[in-house]
Order: sequence, then structure tokens, then C-alpha cells
Amino acid sequence: MSGERSLTRAILALGSNLGERAGTLQDAVADLVDRPEVRLDNVSPVITTKAVGGPAGQPDFLNMVIAVYTSLTAMELLAHCQGVELAHHRTREVRWGARTLDVDIITYGEMRSTDPVLTLPHPRAAERAFVLYPWSLMEPHATLQGQPVAELAAAAADMPGISHAPEAQA
Repeated sequence: MSGERSLTRAILALGSNLGERAGTLQDAVADLVDRPEVRLDNVSPVITTKAVGGPAGQPDFLNMVIAVYTSLTAMELLAHCQGVELAHHRTREVRWGARTLDVDIITYGEMRSTDPVLTLPHPRAAERAFVLYPWSLMEPHATLQGQPVAELAAAAADMPGISHAPEAQA
């Protein structure tokens, strides 16, 4: 069929530290791929992490990473991710505050973008074990901007605060 867009592989990071966190992540994965333009490729284990940045005293996060193939543009995928966040009652009141759901686009193919609305690869991904570690579990040989994701995870400042959440697999 002519006119079809090619598929781009994207890495999405999901996190939740309010409400029924495990159920929210599971439902969010289903919602993200519940349209023909987005196909699930791979899913990481769920991990538990301390909140990084933002107000003190936040509950722990459950975090995971998924890989999808999509025919959406990067901006369309961002709008879709934000729609899924809203469907799960995400509010944006305090930067890096507690939230029911956070969905970040980490990579979108090989795209590089300095657009303030969508910077790619995600500007802080290379220093966040809560993104890198589950990604390395999902894809042990993955790289981010030419560096092994597993090595970046091991060097990340928040790596010591991570544990597995076996009861919360999406």
C-alpha cells in the first residue's frame, strides 16, 4: 500500500509513584500500544527506585522501559504518550514531583533533536539508572549515543537505590 510511513523503533521509559503503581504501568503499556500505529517490541522487568530530583519525601517509583515500533512521527508519539499520561490522571504541578504516570521518549530511531518540546535522545537518560538499568535488562547489548547502556547504568549516581520489583511485572 503506497503512502504508508515506515516504522521507527522507539524506547519509552515509564514510571509511577502514586496510586496503584503496578496496575498503572501495566495498563499504560496496553494503552500505549492500543492503536495500529504503535506495536510493542520488548518489555523490561519492573524495578523499584527512589525518586530522583524534585521534592523530598516522595514515595518510591516503579519504573520500566518498553521498545515499540511506530509509524507515528516523534511529535505524534509524544502527543500519544502525553494522552496516555492524562488518561491515568497525570498532573504537572511540580517539576519532578510525584505522579501517577510518567512516559518519556528516550530514543526515536537515530533521530537527534534539540527542540525544547522533544529533545532526542532524552537529555538526561544517559545519567539515570532508573531508565538505563531496566533497558539493559531488556536489551543487554543496547547502546545510547554509542555507549553501552549497561555501563552507563552502572556508573549512574542513582544505581545504588534500585531494586527489583518481581511482584510488579507488567
